[in-house]
Amino acid sequence: MYVKIMQESLDYIEDNIKCEITAEELSVLAGFSLFHYYRLFHTAVGMPVMQYILRRRLLNAIYEISQGEKMIEVALAYGFETHAGFYRAFVRELGCTPTQYLKRGKVRKPYRIELLKEEHIMITKKRVESMLGYWGLEGEKVTDIYYEGTGNRNESAYYIGEDYVLKFTANLGKLKSHMAISKALENIGLTAAVPVKTTDGQEYITEGDLYYCLTKRFKGTQLKVCDIYEEDYADKARLVGELLGQLSLALSKVDAVLEEPNLYESVVNYAIPKVKGKVNIPEGILAGYVEEFATLYPALTKQVIHRDPNPGNLILAEDGWGVIDFELSEKNIRIFDPCYAATAILSETFEAGKEEKLQKWLAIFRNILCGYDEVVKLSEEEKKAIPYVVLSNQLLALAWFEGQEKFKELYKTNKQMTEWLASVWDELRLQ
Repeated sequence: MYVKIMQESLDYIEDNIKCEITAEELSVLAGFSLFHYYRLFHTAVGMPVMQYILRRRLLNAIYEISQGEKMIEVALAYGFETHAGFYRAFVRELGCTPTQYLKRGKVRKPYRIELLKEEHIMITKKRVESMLGYWGLEGEKVTDIYYEGTGNRNESAYYIGEDYVLKFTANLGKLKSHMAISKALENIGLTAAVPVKTTDGQEYITEGDLYYCLTKRFKGTQLKVCDIYEEDYADKARLVGELLGQLSLALSKVDAVLEEPNLYESVVNYAIPKVKGKVNIPEGILAGYVEEFATLYPALTKQVIHRDPNPGNLILAEDGWGVIDFELSEKNIRIFDPCYAATAILSETFEAGKEEKLQKWLAIFRNILCGYDEVVKLSEEEKKAIPYVVLSNQLLALAWFEGQEKFKELYKTNKQMTEWLASVWDELRLQ
């Protein structure tokens, strides 16, 4: 995956932040031409490579200065030839002098950027309140956001008053993808969380190594997984499928530079080797994945996808519907989204041995795919590939959770879930 290679570049930069680093050096290490490397880096990170290196040096330098180190000594250590050169670069890149930056409050050690995972970013309400002036919203109430389906708190956004949401991230590339896709969807009539510009016309604000974007708050209700299982569950699942189909049609018209991973290669080269022998999946199914899915994969329609379309990201209102959170969007096979939505529902509700509930999920799964098919008209290759895409989701999740203590319970649940899905393999086929 390109993102893995870009992560290696970021790690190399971080490990050698006080050394001279050139784009040519990084492109050679990554194995790409200089021009292609520039494009991949900008897509993954959200800014040109040399600007990124400069920003990381400045942020690390100002942190050391805040810890009592002398400014001139720190500037020299980070490759600036003079105090004046450091000062000019700081003002140009961060929009204020080093002294002004230090007066804003406690300077934190810069986050180490992780493209392959979303680290939790602890931002206090007080810090958010101090930034609302950028949008002329001083005094608006800042409140937590909770996912209606799980009750978990959103750790990368707050509600601002009744009408806005402030999002923050350390990954400018993902934020820019979200903004670009949201604006493109709004242009074709779909409700989306487009950025609200600051009083001086900016779409996002940079504070240290974090990026902040204000969007309009959707007036509607998140779909709850528990509600889908209630009465008329087949109709509700059909609705989810049709909405995802409409989203897919809209995203097919979006022209954005995004990561383009190869799902088949990711599973074969990364996920299967990592979980093989730890999860009870019949060899015939794995062999079928390696052989049959290899022949189906090139024929599958590829386009911009949401990548995380769990029901909580679908917002229903009296006068329409909308979709939130496009930070993970990429170019991939379009049937990834409905398959992911179905397995997300199962993951939140899975109980081993609860056969009646599991059979109900199979009906929900089929209706999501049928609703999606009614809108986008799946090809025969896509229909045949559906069980393999479901398995792809599970294997990648297991490979990701495996060995991480904080995901121990999720790994256990998804392991049981994957083994159950393998036991009903033929029922995952869309007839």
